[in-house]
This record gives sequence, structure tokens and C-alpha cells, in this order.
Amino acid sequence: MRNDKLSIQSMDFAVSIINLIKFLKENKEHIISNQIGRSGTSIGANIREAQYAHGKADFIAKLQIALKEANETGYWLELLFNTNYINEKQYKELDAVCKGLRAMLVASINTARENMK
Repeated sequence: MRNDKLSIQSMDFAVSIINLIKFLKENKEHIISNQIGRSGTSIGANIREAQYAHGKADFIAKLQIALKEANETGYWLELLFNTNYINEKQYKELDAVCKGLRAMLVASINTARENMK
């Protein structure tokens, strides 16, 4: 188990997403739950892959994929809120974590790019 902030937060977020999926499926919502399940858990998986990248370019590419997945997850969260599957409190909590992950990913990508120069 990794103990860096990005790995910990992405794992915690994936756990929250899985719990959200359980809630959604109990409420007979399957389409969005499948989509957010894939994108929300993929963030941490790509961060984990980046840790064993084949060089800086591969590292950056994996983090960029994680960033795209985090952005997609933000979309699904907003859609779930706008369709009343989650309430405002749930949306704000999950979206804040998702935005935090995106900010950390952008910072990590920028740092890695600077280190390549």
C-alpha cells in the first residue's frame, strides 16, 4: 500500500465511489453507476500504474489519463446531482474530493514536465 497523499486520496475516493455505486444500484440506477464506477476507480488505478512507469513520458501519460478520468467522474457526479440521485451534500463532498484530486494531478504533471527539461 502506497502512503503518498495522491495514492491515499485516490484510494479513499475509489472506496467512496464504490459505496455510491451500491447506493445507486439499490435505487435501481444502473447506467450512470456503471460509468462512474469505471471512471472513479480508474483514477487511482492509473496513479498506481504511473508509479511503475517506463520513464518520465510514460509517468506523465498515466497521470494525464488519471486526470481525464477524474474530469469524467466530475461530470457523472454533476449528472447524478442534477437528476436527484444524490443530494447536494453528497454531491459537494464527492465533488470537492474529485476537484482536489484533479488539482494534485495537474500539479504532479506540471512538476514532472519541469523535471524533464
